[in-house]
Amino acid sequence: MKKQRIRDILHRFRPIILDGAIATEIEKQGISINSKLWSAVAIREHPDSMKKVHLDYFRAGADVATTNTYQATIPGFHQCGYTKREAEELIGKAVTIAVGARAEFWDSLSPEQQKIRPFPLIAGSIGPYGAYLADGSEYTGNYSLSDAEYKAFHLLRMQLVKHAGADVFAFETMPNFQETQVLAKILEDEFPDDEAWLSFSLGDEQHLCDGTPLLDAAAYFNTSPQIAAIGVNCIATAMVLPAIEQIKQVTDKPILVYPNSGEIYDPATKTWQDSETRQDFGSASKAWFHAGASLIGGCCRTTPEEIRQITQWARSEKS
Repeated sequence: MKKQRIRDILHRFRPIILDGAIATEIEKQGISINSKLWSAVAIREHPDSMKKVHLDYFRAGADVATTNTYQATIPGFHQCGYTKREAEELIGKAVTIAVGARAEFWDSLSPEQQKIRPFPLIAGSIGPYGAYLADGSEYTGNYSLSDAEYKAFHLLRMQLVKHAGADVFAFETMPNFQETQVLAKILEDEFPDDEAWLSFSLGDEQHLCDGTPLLDAAAYFNTSPQIAAIGVNCIATAMVLPAIEQIKQVTDKPILVYPNSGEIYDPATKTWQDSETRQDFGSASKAWFHAGASLIGGCCRTTPEEIRQITQWARSEKS
């Protein structure tokens, strides 16, 4: 099958509907993920739980399965007692589970059903170095490595994710501008035929967590041909519209947004606290679309129900 490109899909289906949280849905199945590996603990012990999550999102209307590799890294697995070979196998397995879920779902549809939605993408999640630290650093950007160190950290995981069958890379929850520059360079040098979406983590409506102006960061990647979409994720829903307004000033690329549920994360206890900023996802996501977002989904603490709310308006109206 010809490689799918984000822009090609958007010519027929706009918005592209992303999925939501993986960890939340794994926990609902009674599986504890309170460890440095977070949801990656399920790859080895509970693969069926991961497959169920992907299938639930497809059935809710998601056009994308994001692989459970956000916090699955070679050094992270090593710290938890796995060998390098075991770590490599587990990262690949996370992707093949998503690929298998897609095949099962697609085969369950009638030809008529297949015509009215895109063949789903598998997005290989590449989380930031801060996710590996498991201390909430993806929400602060308070870490610093050399370009060579960032490359050493990310390259092998990207190779494993690509080899296992990911269609596109998802550089997500990125708080550190230097790290995103290195990731784009890896993409250019090592994966010249592939594309990625780039999604920043924000400290406020106008800045990445490391203090870089969102305008500057988005503008920098506007001329990067392999960065297929630029956006934000795992931010409060109230910050989404201001972020879209910032990004669309400096890029003509598709804009993606997938905020969290509005709850607040406590990295010390690894728990989420309710917040008054929680919004109805159906009406909010429709407003994000009309403001300029072309890829829309959810992040932490969102569920298939939130994705279903997007589907209800996005696939019932002409865009």
